[in-house]
Amino acid sequence: MLTLMNDLPKNVLGVSAEGTVTGHDYETILIPAVDKLLASNSKIRLLYHLSPTFSKFDLQAMLDDAKVGMKHLSAWERVAMVSDHQMINGFTKFFSHLFPCEVRIFTNAELQKAKQWIVEP
Repeated sequence: MLTLMNDLPKNVLGVSAEGTVTGHDYETILIPAVDKLLASNSKIRLLYHLSPTFSKFDLQAMLDDAKVGMKHLSAWERVAMVSDHQMINGFTKFFSHLFPCEVRIFTNAELQKAKQWIVEP
């Protein structure tokens, strides 16, 4: 399940994942939020938090994640991944080279640090 964070500036999309994240979550929460932010900002920042209760992405969510990332490739200004999942952090680090922006990985204990970094000028 995905939920949006409400305590971030207007050019920052914060999303938190719990349990199983599905394609439906992407199609009804994340993708519309990205599209809405891009309607008023040419560049956006993303804070993606995999909470301690996160368990997995279903196949459609993984495909949707790749699609939204690549569709808006030039729109990302900064991305923060907050996760204690070593495999996902490894994938994030590997694929971060495809993004034309800075991508940083934080642990769940560093969530506040990630929030500070994502809003810095």
